Amino acid sequence: MKNIALLNKIGAAGLKQFDVGAYNIGCEAAEADAIMVRSAAMHDMEFGKDLLAIARAGAGVNNIPVDRCAEEGIVVFNTPGANANGVKELTIAALLLASRNIAGGITWANGLAGEENVAKAVEAGKSAFVGPELMGKTLGVIGLGAIGGLVANCAKSLGMTVIGCDPFLTVDNAWHLSRSIIKANSFDEVFEKSDYISVHVPSTKDTKGMFNARSFSLMKDGVRIVNLSRADLVNVADLKAAIADGKVAAYVTDFPTNDTINCDKIVCIPHLGASTPESEENCALMAANELIDYLENGNIKNSVNYPNIDLPRQAKNRIIVLHENVPNIVAQVSAVLSSDGANIEAMLNRSKGNNACSVLETNNDVTDKMVADIKAIEGVRRVIAL
Repeated sequence: MKNIALLNKIGAAGLKQFDVGAYNIGCEAAEADAIMVRSAAMHDMEFGKDLLAIARAGAGVNNIPVDRCAEEGIVVFNTPGANANGVKELTIAALLLASRNIAGGITWANGLAGEENVAKAVEAGKSAFVGPELMGKTLGVIGLGAIGGLVANCAKSLGMTVIGCDPFLTVDNAWHLSRSIIKANSFDEVFEKSDYISVHVPSTKDTKGMFNARSFSLMKDGVRIVNLSRADLVNVADLKAAIADGKVAAYVTDFPTNDTINCDKIVCIPHLGASTPESEENCALMAANELIDYLENGNIKNSVNYPNIDLPRQAKNRIIVLHENVPNIVAQVSAVLSSDGANIEAMLNRSKGNNACSVLETNNDVTDKMVADIKAIEGVRRVIAL
């Protein structure tokens, strides 16, 4: 029986995927074969020797020590696209919040309590909250993945001109984009041409602080920016200077910080992007199915630290080897099986950066000696017999 630890509340749709006769749900993390997590911080956690995988019910994995997991032979999964519609809908709301001072207007209207004639006061004061319409304006979308692509298509249907840039755009995501989305050759081109900008990229060493004094200087005066991705994509000191200069008319973020709350022309949403029942259930369902396929078959889909690998079952037994992406390891694994009397019926190897996975099938029994001999190969991190 496999032990599954839950570090956060996980949607029931996901938990129902686990066969109660094969899985123990809700064990302690130290005893887990796999962990399901949403937002719990894991960087300071020590992982048990039996931990094989972590599934993040969501897209971002900033709360997980991904590289350390790779070195320990722990596959980390996420659920790209499962919460995309929820984030898309909030992005459209954020564009409206950036365009028209709705949040400020609501706060002001609530402050009219006690006025003798509220309706008259509203008519007298509403001009302070006027803002432009979205129709006819240009939206720049940075990142055209599952969420960004939906935002781009939706904005187009609202009558906006949409320009987008994504250096890592996949063929599948490209197929789902409206033909009318204009391809930008660089982020700078998006900055220069957009009236509104919505960013949908992960926080990496290349994207942290991408909204800074330089990028603000390229933008139109009065640009309106929506960031439902990560707080650290924006240099807040440079943002506040751009707001003071009139370069940025409004900034809406789903990631409030001490530096952005209660600031003029900054609207902070309390991280509601994927906070819908539908998103939570979709993420839980995808995360559970990813774990089950890996724990039962060794197949990997949507891992952030190991390659996708999918080999249909063709033989009685299967061996999963997680290892460094260096020459000669696959040959050494094959030699071990041969010397231990096992014939390989099928084999598949894939790599992702410095990390690789090999799946080997045999109709011979997989002995403890085979597993130990493979583990002894330099560069091998984990061996799983299924």
